[in-house]
Amino acid sequence: MSADLVVGAQWGDEGKAKVIDYLSKDIDIIVRYQGGANAGHTVVVDGKKYVFHLIPSGVIYPNTICVIGNGVVLDPDFFLKECVSLQNEGFDVFNKTYISDGCHIILPFHQTIDSLLESNSMPGEKIGTTKRGIGICYADKMMRTGLRAGDLLDDTILKNKLKMIVQKKNLTLTKLYGLQPVTYEDIYEKLKSFIERARKMIINTPYYLNEELKKGKRILLEGAQGTGLDVDFGTYPFVTSSNSTTGGAITGSGISFHYLKHVYGISKAYTTRVGEGPFPTELFDDDAEKMRELGHEFGATTGRPRRCGWFDVEMIKHSVRVNGMTSLVLTKIDILSNYDKIPVGVGYELNGKKIDFLPTSGLENVKVIYEELPGWNTNISGISNFNNLPGKCKDYIEFLEKRIGVPINIISTGPDRTHTIIRNI
Repeated sequence: MSADLVVGAQWGDEGKAKVIDYLSKDIDIIVRYQGGANAGHTVVVDGKKYVFHLIPSGVIYPNTICVIGNGVVLDPDFFLKECVSLQNEGFDVFNKTYISDGCHIILPFHQTIDSLLESNSMPGEKIGTTKRGIGICYADKMMRTGLRAGDLLDDTILKNKLKMIVQKKNLTLTKLYGLQPVTYEDIYEKLKSFIERARKMIINTPYYLNEELKKGKRILLEGAQGTGLDVDFGTYPFVTSSNSTTGGAITGSGISFHYLKHVYGISKAYTTRVGEGPFPTELFDDDAEKMRELGHEFGATTGRPRRCGWFDVEMIKHSVRVNGMTSLVLTKIDILSNYDKIPVGVGYELNGKKIDFLPTSGLENVKVIYEELPGWNTNISGISNFNNLPGKCKDYIEFLEKRIGVPINIISTGPDRTHTIIRNI
């Protein structure tokens, strides 16, 4: 039938999980198409909070099948722990989750190297990775020395590939990093428990997904991070190691592009960022702390405090452009109820000239042009009808909509799935 996509329009943490959860009620299959266990998606249902990392949040719905696509890098130990945790919450994870046979497997030395590189980076050179081995695994994928989930299904293939990988990697570990070598036997033993539990879950997902689409099934594609962290279209080098944008959804799932119908971009009513890198509308000192506390802006996976700032129109226009967004979802609008005046970054100047795009290089040097809008100073938490919003709040939303050039059809006014406004759909 068709596939819809939910993609982050900022630097991740935009509230994608809540939107995915809301949309999943009408979805047959939900696909995670890139990233790894460095992402955390939080869903609140009837006041209870669930945090997802690798498993798509659609697992909450009893009839929704979950797929981890070939664009993901999978930590087998983390995956099993998350499955068991969710199973204990009453979700039938093991019987309704598939793993792509093309999905690359994170091995213990990936985390070792990641942690070493990040810890020994000079000031100003740190990327701010979670040290979970994700970037190193993607590097091995591109170097054609990676281990894929499909390799785990044949013991002879697995042993031969793993021996070759360990032999090559030990040269890097000992000669380049001065570390102790790893053994093939140790890694093989660690993989055995994962293989035992996950063997039936590993399938050819591009074939499965396209066949299900032919049958009329509806699919939702779920990414991690956001456009600003895309390895090609983000603030390189302070980015993730995969394509979090629409192109990554196609290559990371194997779904034919002609099935893609709606692209929902997700953006907060302000902006946040975790880790290093340029952030034009960033707030500092007490102003940043106020927004952080009001919005509970701490990472779902790491607990790291997020950097906070005002809404950045040029960044969202960039996201609309590279993702082919059909609409924007605005989250956490309720947090801005505590401000008398709300500045919005509406443009950039670089080297004294106004520019109409997010620069590939030099973003840290842009001067932001602001327009100030009046706040509404009214608690709007939980409102589910657009007409019930204060006039100045509606003005703010319509101002953003006009500036970014796509409709804002879904508005989140709180953490629960019921705290949602559906508009003009």
